[in-house]
Amino acid sequence: MIASGVATSYLSHLQCSECGRTFDADRPQNLCACGSPLLARYDLTRLAGALSPAALADRPRTLWRYRELLPVRDDEHVTTLGEGMTPLVALPRLGERLDLSRLALKDEGIGPTGTFKARGAAVGVSRARELGIERVAMPTNGNAGAAWSVYAARAGLAALVVMPIDAPGVTRRECAVAGAQLSLVDGAIADAGAIVARAVADRGWFDVSTLKEPYRLEGKKTMGLELFEQLGARMPDVIIYPAGGGVGLIGIHKAMSELRELGWYDGPFPRLVAVQSAGCAPVVRAYEAGERRAAPWGDGETIAFGINVAKPLGAPLMLDAIYDTGGCAVAVPDPELLDAMHELARLEGAFVCPEGAATVAAARRLRETGWLQRDERVVLLNTGTGLKYPETVTADPPVLRPGDPVPDGH
Repeated sequence: MIASGVATSYLSHLQCSECGRTFDADRPQNLCACGSPLLARYDLTRLAGALSPAALADRPRTLWRYRELLPVRDDEHVTTLGEGMTPLVALPRLGERLDLSRLALKDEGIGPTGTFKARGAAVGVSRARELGIERVAMPTNGNAGAAWSVYAARAGLAALVVMPIDAPGVTRRECAVAGAQLSLVDGAIADAGAIVARAVADRGWFDVSTLKEPYRLEGKKTMGLELFEQLGARMPDVIIYPAGGGVGLIGIHKAMSELRELGWYDGPFPRLVAVQSAGCAPVVRAYEAGERRAAPWGDGETIAFGINVAKPLGAPLMLDAIYDTGGCAVAVPDPELLDAMHELARLEGAFVCPEGAATVAAARRLRETGWLQRDERVVLLNTGTGLKYPETVTADPPVLRPGDPVPDGH
């Protein structure tokens, strides 16, 4: 349980990720005047003297165990469904297939709403509630809108969600059942974003689009904090992450930086790998050109709907994280990631989303080229359950009648 009325956050201020300008964290904020995302900053010097990693051991196994490094000042405003502390699962059979002896999966598919989006929604909605925001609006490729709808309902906030008409149907139903004001657009997420922008300007909704408010990122960074704990105050050598908007990748990098500044971790950062679909790979293209900014992709097309983001606002932050850690960016075609999804399920019993399966395909490629070494500790980040994408699997088994021969299992 979260104690009521307890001030725990060491949040200090907000800072522009590009120009460095600072902002009051206790007023609702969107982007800097320069158009760049704002980042939450904490008084880490003071926190280092007040908290040690050992103090976390007896706390509830949710992301709120890191409450000093989260932006909600008063726990009275915390909105939670038990999100966080998802398992880190060894993948020995897949690892043998890929020639990676220490391969593991951080599986976000078992969390509330079935995806890692619950983390960002929990913290973003909690902070919005604390700041007196009553109505939130966002465009979405599906899962983020579903998570924010559910958490907004939990907090008593109104939610406006606009998604492309071909977004996964399950996510549409999640928004509807949670009472969100849902609209569909015959276009891409950029078209949904334009509608939300009009609603924000004309109707007074608060914009919680990807990285247009500072606190979704804070929920996502807890994946990095959890990995640190789960590996015994160590970090993996490599983290492979499916990147659309890239908030999780940026958040993990932010978590590692904060752990270092706290004095909790002084080892090398994991090499961060951004995986995109070959059908929509603006960050990969920028990385291969050695650029820090990504040109818009155009009309992206991929079955991995969550990474179909043609113009990610956070591209500079993603590329900074990749370059800073000696990582890379990889594009995989849809047939490869679908094959990988089935392979992971057959070998390890993990039914992951297409985005998560893209990390398996990327790991195979990176091992084949020698970029990954056999004995490195490699963590794949699965961002959601495959149950949200039933169209990726066909099941046409034989129909048996009483008395028919029993299948022999071959």
